Amino acid sequence: MADISLTASMRSNLLSLQNTQSLMDTTQERLSTGKKVNSAIDNPSSYYAAQSLTNRASDLSALLDSMGQGIQTIKAADEAIEAITSFAQQAKAIANTARDTAPKTVASSGTYTAPTGAAGTIKIDVTLEDGTKTSVSASVAEDGDIDAAAAALETALNADRTGVADADGTIVKGFKVEVVGGQLKISNSGSVKATVSNTDTAGAGLGLSFSGTVDNTDRQSSLKQYNDILSQIDQLAKDASYKGVNLLGGKEQTLKVVFNEDRSSSLTIQGVDGSASGLGMTEAKDWSTNEAIDASITAVDGAISKLRNYASEFGNNYSVVQNREDFTENLINVLEEGADKLTLADMNEESANMLALQTRQQLAINSLSLASQAAQSVLSLF
Repeated sequence: MADISLTASMRSNLLSLQNTQSLMDTTQERLSTGKKVNSAIDNPSSYYAAQSLTNRASDLSALLDSMGQGIQTIKAADEAIEAITSFAQQAKAIANTARDTAPKTVASSGTYTAPTGAAGTIKIDVTLEDGTKTSVSASVAEDGDIDAAAAALETALNADRTGVADADGTIVKGFKVEVVGGQLKISNSGSVKATVSNTDTAGAGLGLSFSGTVDNTDRQSSLKQYNDILSQIDQLAKDASYKGVNLLGGKEQTLKVVFNEDRSSSLTIQGVDGSASGLGMTEAKDWSTNEAIDASITAVDGAISKLRNYASEFGNNYSVVQNREDFTENLINVLEEGADKLTLADMNEESANMLALQTRQQLAINSLSLASQAAQSVLSLF
C-alpha cells in the first residue's frame, strides 16, 4: 500500500471512515453482549471489580444449596418430634386408662358368725392359670372379728413360695383381702389370673363362702400397649435421618451449616436422643399398683416437656438458617447488580450511537467519493 499515493483529502476521508468503522465494531459488540466492559482491555478497573463481585456471588450461590439441605434436615427432626409427641400423649392416655381400671374382685356371701367355744379357721384355695394350686388359712379368735384374719390371709397369699409365679418367674404378690360390710373381698392386681374359693366345712368358714376369678388383665393389656408405643417411639427416632444426619440420634449427631464463602460464619446444631429411654421413658414391668402407673405417667410428662424444649430449639435453629438463606439470596442479587452497574451497557445509548455512526459512515463514504472525483477527471484527458 506504500506504493499507492492518495491525495490529502482522500487520505483524510479514509482515516475518518476507518475510525467510524472501529467505533461501529465496538458498538456492535456492546449491543450483542449487553456489556460495555467485555474484557480487561475495555476498562481494567471496572472489569476486575465486577469479576470479584461476580465470583463472590457464585460462591454464595453454591452455599445456598447447603443451607437448603440444612433446613430440610431440621424439618425432618421437627416432624419426628411432632410425631413422637403424639405417641407420648397416646402413652399417657393408655396409662390413665389403666389407672382408672380396678382389678376384678370376688366377695364372699353368707352371714359371718363369730366362733364360740373354739377358734375358727378361714381357708382359701388358689388356682393359677397354669394349674398351680396352693392353699392358705388364717384363724379367727373365739368371739373375735375377721379383720385380723383378713390381714393374715393377705400376707399369706403374697408370701414368696415355690410355684406361685407368673410367666416370667415373678412371684405373684398382687392379692388383697379386705373386710367390707362383714364380708371378705378378695382382689388380685398381679399379672396372673387366679381362681379363689373356700370350703365351708362345719364352722371352718364361719358362715362365709366365695368362689370366683380375680385378675388384672385389663391393666396388663394396657401395659403391653404402653410398651408397644415406646417401641414405636424408638423406631421413629431412628427413621428421622436426612441424608445421613439424624438430629434425634444422639449428641454425637451434629449438623453444621456454613453461611459465607470463607466458612467463618456458620451454625452448628447439636443432636438429641429422641428414643424412649433418651426421653426418660422406660419399659413398664408391673402396673399392679397405682403408684407404678403414676411413675409411668410422670415419666411421660417429663418426656413431653423435653420434646417441647427440643421443638423450640430446632424451631429457633430453623428460623436462623431460613433468615440466613434469605439474606444470602438478597446479597447475591446485590453483588450481581453491583457487577452489572460496572459492566452493563446502556442499550438506548448504544442504539443511538450505532445510528449516528451509520450516518457518519455514509457521509464519509460520500465525502471520499467527492474527493476522488478530481483524480477521476484526469482520465478524461485520454
